[in-house]
Amino acid sequence: MWTILQQIAPYAIVFTIPLLITALGALFSERSGVVNIGLEGLMVVGAFMGAFIVFRLQETMDNKAAAIWIGLLAAFAAGVVFSLLHAFASINLSANQVISGTAINMLAGALTIFLSRNMTGSGNIRIQQGFLPFDIPLLSDIPLLGPLLFTKTYWTTWLILLIVAISTFTLYKTPFGLRLRSCGEHPHAAEAAGINVRGMRYIGVMISGGFSALGGAIIIMTFSGEFSGTVSGLGFLALAALIFGQWRPLGILAATLFFGFASTVANVSQAIPSLAVIPPFVLKVFPYVVTLIALVLFSKTSRAPKAAGEPFDSAKR
Repeated sequence: MWTILQQIAPYAIVFTIPLLITALGALFSERSGVVNIGLEGLMVVGAFMGAFIVFRLQETMDNKAAAIWIGLLAAFAAGVVFSLLHAFASINLSANQVISGTAINMLAGALTIFLSRNMTGSGNIRIQQGFLPFDIPLLSDIPLLGPLLFTKTYWTTWLILLIVAISTFTLYKTPFGLRLRSCGEHPHAAEAAGINVRGMRYIGVMISGGFSALGGAIIIMTFSGEFSGTVSGLGFLALAALIFGQWRPLGILAATLFFGFASTVANVSQAIPSLAVIPPFVLKVFPYVVTLIALVLFSKTSRAPKAAGEPFDSAKR
């Protein structure tokens, strides 16, 4: 059993990272008071932009690694810009945030496929080279933990874990985090204290867009290598992880790890004799079924930000 865990752990962690950064972005948005179910569309935008930039740069640049990092930055920027559509509709126009997020998902899928077909002649964009896995010297030799955490790892894994640590500190230990959370809990009280509620909500949505797009690009740069117009529902899975993790960074980390391991086991089950006896569809639906059960059981104790999903109107104060 331990041998099996050592074999699948590196792949599970790689699968977890895009979910983690996307769910973390959604956390910033909902903590500011704006529900963002457009995570799937924002991930698609990031995957498209990252794949296209890297595809073009690797044709002309000798430094393939530098092209990949530039692609990640371009994806982040594209996600920030694209999320402004959701921010404007939700904050300035007081539109229904669920409908706005749904529109983002629909628009992103159609727009990226249209652009990829016109730019490359096909709906797919394959990059020449993504990040290469590596073993961390010394740490990979640690008994038990070394093979689990420090082998076949990617630079993006440690980048995202650093972002999670910085985000946790920012949300709970800085004035900015306090202002952001107050806008999602008591926006009128926050405005009375001199906080620009609309501005903070814009920042929350933009962070969500950038992080989600970064998650989509990481999929391309690590285990996919090709943009095909979809991220296979990972945006919705990240949204479930946000709720499952109770809108807290460490809870989200635990939830995405669970999804990552469960999905990886389902994908490699037929290659593991002890798991091959279980029908593949059972393992594939397992994480989703457990999530639904958990959401039902803990729905009464779940505590979302009080003002999440509610348009802000200064006149109602």
